[in-house]
Amino acid sequence: MKKLFALIGAILVLGTSARAVEVSAPSALLMEKETGSILYAKDEHAKLEPASVTKVMTLLLTMEAIDAGVLAYDTVVTASAHACSMGGSQIWLKENEQMTVDDMLKAVCIVSANDCAVALGEAISGSESAFVDRMNQRAKELGMADTTFKNATGLPAEGHVTSAHDIAVMSRELVLNHPDIRRYTTTWMDSLRNGQSELVNTNKLIRFYEGATGLKTGSTDSALYCLSATAEREGMELIAVIMKGATSAQRFEDAKTLLSHGFSTYTLKTVTPETPLPPIPVTLGTQATVQPVIGGENSLLLEKAQTGDLQQTVSLAESVNAPVCAGDLLGTLTVTSGEKVVAELPLLAGEDVPRITYPQMLVRLLRMAFLAG
Repeated sequence: MKKLFALIGAILVLGTSARAVEVSAPSALLMEKETGSILYAKDEHAKLEPASVTKVMTLLLTMEAIDAGVLAYDTVVTASAHACSMGGSQIWLKENEQMTVDDMLKAVCIVSANDCAVALGEAISGSESAFVDRMNQRAKELGMADTTFKNATGLPAEGHVTSAHDIAVMSRELVLNHPDIRRYTTTWMDSLRNGQSELVNTNKLIRFYEGATGLKTGSTDSALYCLSATAEREGMELIAVIMKGATSAQRFEDAKTLLSHGFSTYTLKTVTPETPLPPIPVTLGTQATVQPVIGGENSLLLEKAQTGDLQQTVSLAESVNAPVCAGDLLGTLTVTSGEKVVAELPLLAGEDVPRITYPQMLVRLLRMAFLAG
């Protein structure tokens, strides 16, 4: 219910502005992180090769494995012969070389190390093929209908495809729920092996675009130049995806165009009731009232031109019958700009109120009679 209201609000606000800017790439998308609202889309479901942007999913599964206790940042991973055979972008792991998860994440995020990506996948699932199965399962769970992964790296493989839309979805999942990834994706230069291996970020936006926070580049002869770029300004983080850019420089220019458009046009506003919400009477409940609260999805993405004229209207039920469960819908907070409805946010029960039992009712009646006497 909460997500439905947020979606309705997003559609109302953004419906007229999603194509107010253009880029040269044949497929692209701009998304706001908190709400998941799409601010720009161009052939966003075209199934294309993502090259190393694939590693967004590899990173997501690694961070989820850390959260689940399967790995830790200081876990030591031993490089297999298979991981060391990847080629392409790499840090030249030697078979049986040992490196911490922390250092391997650094290598994947900064220089797109294929050998480390596979080593992390093997550490999580036992083999790259098993890890790829998990990648595809996670893609399905996230609703990434355009995606089929064939490896953990993005190296060319028949049928290894995704879309700008799906890249934005998995990028959002990573940056929204695993903000620690910024420790790696915002690093411009670093080193490994006690300074013997120098790393310089493949994402030039980290150095040259204000607020850049990541995320992942990719390029092959067939995929051309791809990018999932994230940046944050004034508390709003955006995700710009570029697919099949003609040149490396052009993909960064396209991403900057989308990000700058988003930051100049939109703002993220947290909506709270202007006055305290009154409690609602409960009929036949164990307590007389229930307190309404605003639903958790109360971040609104608004065009900046709308924010100076926002009005609120609260509609609440006059009373409810027990039992009441926390999260039950009790009313609506409507946000308008002029005569335009910007969003309708649910007002929910903030607690459970069970239905009173007959013994409880008898005790209540006896107490009332005693007090009346």
